[in-house]
Amino acid sequence: MLSSMINVQIEKNSNENSLSMLRRFNKRVQGAGIIKRVRNIRYKSRNQSRLSVKKHALDRLNRKKEVELLIKLGKMQEKTHRN
Repeated sequence: MLSSMINVQIEKNSNENSLSMLRRFNKRVQGAGIIKRVRNIRYKSRNQSRLSVKKHALDRLNRKKEVELLIKLGKMQEKTHRN
C-alpha cells in the first residue's frame, strides 16, 4: 500500500457549516498530494523487459524502411507535417 501514511485532520470551527468544513478538508487532502500518489500507485504500469523494448525498436525501424521504400516507388504518399 502506501509506504508512509499521511493523516489529514481538521476540526470544525464554532461558526462553520459542514459544507465549508468539507471543502477545507478536500483542500488539505489535495495539498498533501494523497490522491495523486494513490492514483499513481493504482494506474502504474510495469516496466517492459529489455527484450521487448529492443523488439519494438526493431519493428519501428523495419516499418520506417518499408515506408521509405514505398514512397520511393510512388505507392505511398509522403505525409505532410502541419505547422
